Amino acid sequence: MIKKLFFLISLALVSCSDSIEQLRVSGPVFGTTYSIIYDSDTNFETAFDSLFSEINRSMSTYIITSDISRVNSNIDVVVDHHFESVFLTSKEIYNTTKGQFDPTIGAVVNAWDFGPEGKIESLDSQKIAELMRYVGMDKVTLNDGVITKPLATRLDFNAIAKGYGVDVISEFLESQGIQNYLVEIGGEIRSFGQNSVKNSKWVVGVQHPYIEGNQAYVNTLVLENESMATSGTYRKFKIDADGNRYTHIINTSTGYPSRTNILSVSVIAAKCMTADAYATALQAMGVEGIRLFLETRPELKVFIVFVSEDTTFETAVFNGFPLN
Repeated sequence: MIKKLFFLISLALVSCSDSIEQLRVSGPVFGTTYSIIYDSDTNFETAFDSLFSEINRSMSTYIITSDISRVNSNIDVVVDHHFESVFLTSKEIYNTTKGQFDPTIGAVVNAWDFGPEGKIESLDSQKIAELMRYVGMDKVTLNDGVITKPLATRLDFNAIAKGYGVDVISEFLESQGIQNYLVEIGGEIRSFGQNSVKNSKWVVGVQHPYIEGNQAYVNTLVLENESMATSGTYRKFKIDADGNRYTHIINTSTGYPSRTNILSVSVIAAKCMTADAYATALQAMGVEGIRLFLETRPELKVFIVFVSEDTTFETAVFNGFPLN
């Protein structure tokens, strides 16, 4: 899932308040990058690295000894609290979206050559039907730390794990009494307090998803004690012989890539993993589907960018998503 946000913030390191500094720690993580800005006289980089390692040991499909790799290989394992938290939230959002968000769709994503394991060369409707037999979070249960599932069902929390990582770091900072921070992993973000250097609220921007040409920012907004995640299809897509554009978001009912005019979905929610998961799910619903779904989800603020029938860029705002 391609996600991009740009932070319109100062990178100055020293605030003007007593001995408290505004620190910035950044680096690679989860196959992307992270940036953490916070007010403190303590550098927590070692603690951050430790938390990132914990999450990887729990949910990285690239580590063969991780909890999720053991689950997918049908090896007995009692999953840790990170896995359990993400699993339960995934199950909840799977139910509320009627399966539009489904962490068991990974094998089908790989089959279409959108995933990390490469494509299946002889992909046809029969092969897709076979893979879809094992898709569905309703087939997977968690009891006393033990996952029960069909042998061929695979879990992949890629569409929620970065947001969860943001939440873990944010909650750690709050446990240390940090009153101002901005945490970002791969474009997923959570803020608290304010930018003490600028003495103003945190301001972020949503990238305009041009298919071609230079990048721009379609919206800037104040993010105040909330989380935001963006899911975009503007880089990861396929075009068929008739020119139809299909995204890496797989229709969890059919097993085929979604044909959509939506280029990006940004979601603001209390927790970043919630925003992360819903950004993916809404991507597959279409503009009208999003509107109908959000009528019963007032806690989710949503901003979408899409292409109209005459191929012009348009935007839509739901549930009070802030505009610049």
